[in-house]
Amino acid sequence: MRLDDIDKRILRALQRDGRMANNDLANQVGLSPSPCLRRVKLLEEAGVIDRYVAVLNPASIGKGLTFFTRIWLKAQDEDTIEHFATEVAKLPQVMECYLMLGDCDAMVRIVADSIDDYRRFQSEHLSRIKGVQNVKTDVPSQTIKYTLELPI
Repeated sequence: MRLDDIDKRILRALQRDGRMANNDLANQVGLSPSPCLRRVKLLEEAGVIDRYVAVLNPASIGKGLTFFTRIWLKAQDEDTIEHFATEVAKLPQVMECYLMLGDCDAMVRIVADSIDDYRRFQSEHLSRIKGVQNVKTDVPSQTIKYTLELPI
């Protein structure tokens, strides 16, 4: 789908506030409500807008620590990778998981309430996934930027 300037304005506004009323959105992007709603529906149907969610503050719910974990698998065959992907997708502590090209096979972002909580998670879940050979974790000391808004 080719996005014009109005589509981009709609997307920028909805990334900042996904609960914005259509009338407010229309005013902000310079449309009347009906065409604005039609454009939003088209963006949803085209898959440009994937879903609407509430973004929680991790610290306020006891998940204030983030861990970036690099994982090496015993093999890079399809069965090993598929099994790893299926198992890691089941773990609610895993916020993001990427299969990597380069040094490690996967990069995972995990949230936990403490280092002990993470250590338990790693030993009881992550390291027990069949095919995982090695796990190395990096702990950020400070968050400089955290956003879910894509540049449009």
